[in-house]
Amino acid sequence: MDVLPWLYVVLVTCLPWIELRGSIPLGVLGLGLNPVLVFLVAGLVNVAVIYPAFWFLDWFFDFMMRIPVFGRVLARTQAKARPYVEKYGEVGLVLFVGVPLPGTGAYSGSLAAHVLGIKNRRAASSIALGVLLAAVVITLASTVFRESLGWFLNKQLL
Repeated sequence: MDVLPWLYVVLVTCLPWIELRGSIPLGVLGLGLNPVLVFLVAGLVNVAVIYPAFWFLDWFFDFMMRIPVFGRVLARTQAKARPYVEKYGEVGLVLFVGVPLPGTGAYSGSLAAHVLGIKNRRAASSIALGVLLAAVVITLASTVFRESLGWFLNKQLL
């Protein structure tokens, strides 16, 4: 088994704003890898980046809170968002991360959780569930596209 294609999948999955939204199509369509294995590798790696993102954001927000202007802006943002967080909370975070659009993955979900004041423990499971939801959607779309394209090309060549 060649390791290099899998390394590409892992590296693209670790890229902020691209994540598995780019790595699954790369693995399935570009590299011809097994869709189930691509789903597992990209999904697990994308879930694994949640914790380093939390660690960095905890440090960054602690540092930024020392700047009075940032602290006031963050407090005002959290106060305005509080009713929505209480109403939608983790479900909203799952849907935000799970919608397979660029920029709505684990990194941005971690940032949104920090900005909105959702605790890491509550946010982690929501973000992980959203990542897996997006992985299912993108894997299915990539696999259907690959199979449809193969069927279409075979029909055209006959």
